[in-house]
Amino acid sequence: MGRDYSDAVAALNTLQSNFAILDAIRKSGQALNLQAIPEMIEWCHKTGYEPAEFDRLNPIHIAGTKGKGSTSAFISSILSQYISRDEQQTGAPKLQKIGLYTSPHLRFVRERIQVNGQPISEEVFAKYFFSTWDRLEAAARAAGLPTDKSAKPIYFRFLTLMALHTYMSEGIDTAVMECGVGGEYDSTNILVKPTVTGISSLGIDHTAVLGETIEEIAWHKAGIMKPGAAAFTVPQPEQALAVIRKRAEEKGVELKVVDRHPEVETMKLGLAADFQKINASLAVAVAAAHLRKLGFTDIPEDIQNSPLPAEFRRGLEQVQWGGRCEIRKEEQISWHLDGGHTLESIDLSGKWFASEIQKSLRGSASSPASSSPSSSSSAPAAASQARTRILLFNQQKRDADALARALHTTLAEALGDERPFTHAVFCSNITFAQGGYKADLVSINTNSSEVTDLTVQNQMAQTWSALDPETNVVVRPTIEEAIAWVREVAAGASKDTAQQEKENQEVMVLVTGSVHLVGGVLEVLETEKEAKQKSDAK
Repeated sequence: MGRDYSDAVAALNTLQSNFAILDAIRKSGQALNLQAIPEMIEWCHKTGYEPAEFDRLNPIHIAGTKGKGSTSAFISSILSQYISRDEQQTGAPKLQKIGLYTSPHLRFVRERIQVNGQPISEEVFAKYFFSTWDRLEAAARAAGLPTDKSAKPIYFRFLTLMALHTYMSEGIDTAVMECGVGGEYDSTNILVKPTVTGISSLGIDHTAVLGETIEEIAWHKAGIMKPGAAAFTVPQPEQALAVIRKRAEEKGVELKVVDRHPEVETMKLGLAADFQKINASLAVAVAAAHLRKLGFTDIPEDIQNSPLPAEFRRGLEQVQWGGRCEIRKEEQISWHLDGGHTLESIDLSGKWFASEIQKSLRGSASSPASSSPSSSSSAPAAASQARTRILLFNQQKRDADALARALHTTLAEALGDERPFTHAVFCSNITFAQGGYKADLVSINTNSSEVTDLTVQNQMAQTWSALDPETNVVVRPTIEEAIAWVREVAAGASKDTAQQEKENQEVMVLVTGSVHLVGGVLEVLETEKEAKQKSDAK
């Protein structure tokens, strides 16, 4: 085996659990959870660490159903503004390195392990991947056990171990750790003394391991709270908040519920969409508590009712988090990308896209072409009907049919239009027509026959056609082919549009559903861009 980045990714992919194993775990219920933390601690020992050693990272722990990744990104961005500040100015030691561990990734697996807002390099990833790999094999040999796949934990656990090993080796001052699934039994919950914990908005997800009710899910998420660490959450459903409060009381933890910060309400955040304001407000509370605990004396005690420090404002404005309410433009097409893998998150994605449509319509209404004597107050509605809007969707593992229905309902209500899209394309998460998955995007935890036969995609296409028979609906085998079809539609729309109106007739595309789909779309777009740049440079 080689030892470069591609070799590391290939080896890592062997640790994925295939569909049959995951299906068996789902059907077995939640008993396996009880062994999750003891097993993870044992894996830690095999890599040479006691969990208490990670206290040195001053970890921040974030759980939730919706927005935990965005909240973690906001926190990391805020803290990064304090790097290398004058010690006399802050009254605290300098911050040099901020780690961010998050999932899933979009284009590259190394995105999951970041330092100072950037994914670690391919070289650094390979270095710590094989260091972790070798430690586990050495432990197996010392115990007289095989050094095969059984000597390593599954994919997410391995990456958690690797991230912690990386951060310890690189001298990280603060590690922002996002939970994977749940909290109580999540592999990140081996942290002994986080400085602060945060729980973002809750919803129904991962029911096979977390339970069917919001109360059961809240119990799991609240499991990250630890005595001695400040705990924050956002307004939650009443039943969920009651469970979180009870668990906080049992743990002797003071829990604070964070509302939207007044300044955040009026700021232009680095992450678009109104719902990001609650994630940003949670991040403000968590970052403030963390910095005060580190000894920064210039952080307001009551940050919720105080003016935000300039560093906080910059962090919120400058945050970057790909594939979350992200807009990319090319000729005649505006790609709107936002993963929505639960009913709640698909609703938020739909509302964000609806708000972007309304902005576009207002722009058209104020343009010279729309201010002619024949214009009227019904112009936006007419423009809405005339414009080409395309849905690019997939969700392979969850109730994709229900998600598609929810998206249609959300957009139809928000736009007052029972035909929110003129066109829709449903595809698999396979990246390329030739070559299949990019190595970083390989996934073997879905039903391979369903992917090959496009079973889910055909069902979603039938559902959408029933909801809106006028929509032009197609199914394509890969992401690359779906993108090509979108461009064909856009080209046709451009030909049918009068020249003077073209600049106001941009085709709007919503890419949503699986985060793996969003990542695959970004991979295709970026690969094309990089190829063009190389060609132009010749």
